[in-house]
Amino acid sequence: MKLYSDFPRRRAAEIVGDVVAVAVLAGGVSLALALNTAITGLAAIGAKMQDSGGNLSSTMSAIGQNLAGIPLIGDAVRSPFDSASAAGGTLADAGAQWQSRVHLLAGLAGWTVVALVVLVVAFGWVRPRLRDALRRTSLARLAAVAPSRDLLALRALMTLPTRDVLEAGGNVAEAWRRGDPVVIDRLAALELRRSGVRRDVE
Repeated sequence: MKLYSDFPRRRAAEIVGDVVAVAVLAGGVSLALALNTAITGLAAIGAKMQDSGGNLSSTMSAIGQNLAGIPLIGDAVRSPFDSASAAGGTLADAGAQWQSRVHLLAGLAGWTVVALVVLVVAFGWVRPRLRDALRRTSLARLAAVAPSRDLLALRALMTLPTRDVLEAGGNVAEAWRRGDPVVIDRLAALELRRSGVRRDVE
């Protein structure tokens, strides 16, 4: 496959474009990692909530158990501490859920950025580059077969701007119909040049 044009200026532009595309991909991945890290940092809030809730729950539970041993009033005194212990457990659960959702959000945000950058590069640069490379390869093979020059010349007549076609000579359509080899070669060379394929006859 001919990935790059045979003409220096166009080849340089394609190489620069490839480098920019790789740089954009790398920048997108870096941005995704930075965003993931920034969002993940919020999980510390949930971790503190979980620790605080767990400590409160265990402390209140221990106090309640100790007070439960008091004769006659132990169960009544223990009840508020059991409620506080349950509230601590709820706070710990909320902290755990917070961390889980933060990590989920961080992952989604990071992968979304990566996916968007990949799509932009794929459809904005890679797809056109592959299309051009495939066309260039096909035309280079076509040009290697002498009879196919007529097809290349016809394609040039049908698709190239008029001012470009006139580079091949005067009445190029009539010359093509007559099978003028010089005009056919020039038209074929123009079509190949548009796709980035060099020929000896230009």
